[in-house]
Amino acid sequence: MKFDLKLYRGYANGNQLVVFGHVFESWAPDKYRSDRKGLRHAFSIIHMFRIKPLKNIAITLKFKNQEVTTKTLDDGYFRFDIPFFEPLESGWHTYCVSYEVDNIGIIQQGELLKPFESKLGIISDIDDTFLISHSNNFLRKLYVMLLKNIEKRKIFDDVVKHYKHLSRAGQENKNGSNSFFYVSSSEWNLYGFINDFVEIHELPKAVVKLKKIKTGISDFLFTGRDNHDHKFEKIKDIISFYPNLQYVLLGDDSQKDPFIYERICKIFPKNIKAVYLRQTGKKKKDITQRTLENIQSLNVETCYFKHSEKAIAHSIKIGIT
Repeated sequence: MKFDLKLYRGYANGNQLVVFGHVFESWAPDKYRSDRKGLRHAFSIIHMFRIKPLKNIAITLKFKNQEVTTKTLDDGYFRFDIPFFEPLESGWHTYCVSYEVDNIGIIQQGELLKPFESKLGIISDIDDTFLISHSNNFLRKLYVMLLKNIEKRKIFDDVVKHYKHLSRAGQENKNGSNSFFYVSSSEWNLYGFINDFVEIHELPKAVVKLKKIKTGISDFLFTGRDNHDHKFEKIKDIISFYPNLQYVLLGDDSQKDPFIYERICKIFPKNIKAVYLRQTGKKKKDITQRTLENIQSLNVETCYFKHSEKAIAHSIKIGIT
């Protein structure tokens, strides 16, 4: 019998630490390669959704002088959200999680982020914000996901240039960077694919927050769909966890990003510096323009752009340098 453990990047502030992951009675989704070609790639993607989470399994976190045990939820997900007051340098740190089932012990290492000193945090959507996904066309999105492996998936021009600009903006420490968070309506099943895509294109390393894991073929057909309230909640959690930062929000007009970001701006009127929305169709959407006008009325800078060079110019114009 296969057992597996998947850890995601965690994060910490001056008094709290968050680490999360999944336990499986099968291979974790990222065990299926995303660089295969043709039908082999399609089968790999489908297998990412044919997984069996393990519920109510005792799992132990070890980090610095902390050792804490909890249990997985019904979907195999676990989260440690614990007080943490030990001194911790800025940057990425290694933590360890282990569990035992049927006399089989599994132990893995993950990473967590203690942000560098900065005034800026960046929260970005993924699909059709930097990864071309055709989210507003169900059949085309399915075609691209199944038949285009990671080497053939495309990124928008100048996205990397813009994100690297945002990563370094205001940093006096040559080794420092502003913290990035990638928040998406894609499910945890696709975490490995997303991470690999980010690394291939040298986008900033980030904490990734995705949607509840799915466990069947029928679920796969509706990946990234349903309601997007989880994205709102995850963004709200990030800003609440680091309330001293101002944030740049990046998304697109293909789904619900404009309305999610509007809600965020209303709740955190002093925390949002700018909202960037990519135009995914041939024309700008009237409803998106009206939403951005309302966001601007809250003294938040906005940019509705087709090409990232316009977003870069806007960032420089408003002083994100």
